[in-house]
Amino acid sequence: MPLRPVLRPLLALANALEGDDSDQSVAERRAADARGPLQMRFVTARGFAPIAILDLAVPVAGGQILIRAYRPAQAGGPLPTHLYMHGGSFWLGSVQSYDPFCRWLARAVGCQVISVDYRLAPEHPYPTGLEDCYAALTWVTDHAAGLAVDRGRLSVGGFSAGGGLAASLTLMSRDRSGPAICFQALQAPVTDLTLSQPSIAEFATGYGLTRASLAEAYAFYLTEPAQAREPYASPLLAEDLTGLPPAYIGTSEFDPLRDEGEAYGRRLIQAGVPVETYRARGHVHASIYLTRFLPSARAAGRRMVGALQRAYGPPDFAG
Repeated sequence: MPLRPVLRPLLALANALEGDDSDQSVAERRAADARGPLQMRFVTARGFAPIAILDLAVPVAGGQILIRAYRPAQAGGPLPTHLYMHGGSFWLGSVQSYDPFCRWLARAVGCQVISVDYRLAPEHPYPTGLEDCYAALTWVTDHAAGLAVDRGRLSVGGFSAGGGLAASLTLMSRDRSGPAICFQALQAPVTDLTLSQPSIAEFATGYGLTRASLAEAYAFYLTEPAQAREPYASPLLAEDLTGLPPAYIGTSEFDPLRDEGEAYGRRLIQAGVPVETYRARGHVHASIYLTRFLPSARAAGRRMVGALQRAYGPPDFAG
C-alpha cells in the first residue's frame, strides 16, 4: 500500500531536522537526538496500570552497565521476563529514551521487562555492546530469585540495532551453552551489516532512516569492514541457525532494513525454527512507535504482545 499520509509531514520534519552535523562531536549529536521532537516520550501512547521500576548495576568487562527492570506493580511471584535492547544504530539511544516503550510493554504483556543500557560505539565498538548484553543475560539468570524472574520464560528482543543485538545474543548463548532463551521478539532488526539487501537501495533516502546514516553507524560500530560478515555482527550471514528460540519478526514496508529482517525470518524457518513475521504496511522505520497517532502502529504493537504472551504460555503470565 502507499505510504500512510500521516507520515508524510513527519518525514518532512525529520528531513528538515537532519541537516549537516559533521562539525559536531558524537556527544553533541547524541544530546541533540535525545532532545528531538520525535522522541518516544512524545509519540508513544502511555498506559495507566502502575509499574514498579528498579535500576541495577551489572558488572561487565572494564566497568559496569545499567539495567532497568519494569514490573507490573501488583504482580506477585516469578514473572516471565523480556530482556530488551534499545535501538539507535549502535551509537545512539539509551534506557531512558526507550523508557516509555518498556513501560507500555510490561503493562501490555503482563511481564517483567529488563532494558539493557549497553555501551555504545564508537567509544565501545563491536563486540562490546553484544558482550554487555550477554553479561546482562547471565547476570539476570544468576539473580533470577532476587529479581523474581521465571527462568523458564526468559525472552529477548529489541528494535533496529537492538533487534540485531537480540538476534546475535541468541546465537552467542547457544554457542556458549549459556542461559536458555524461550523466544526472540525482533522489531526491524539489523541482521546484515554489509548493506547488501535490496531494500537498503530501494529506500536509501526520503524515508527517515537513510543508507548513508546506516553506513556511518556501521563504520562507528565496526573496527574493520571485514567484521560485517561475522555472524555475531550480521546474524543473517551465520552458517548455522539451528537450535535458536522461536521468533517474532516485525518489519515495515518502507524501511531500508525490511529485507534483512524478513530474510532472517526465512533462514530461521529453513533451520527448523518457528517464526511469525509481520510487515506493517505503509510504515517507515520506527513509525510503529507512533501509537498516540496511528491505529496501525497500535495494531503492530498488539501483534508483538500476542506473540510474547503465546510464547510465555497460559500459566499466570499476567501475574
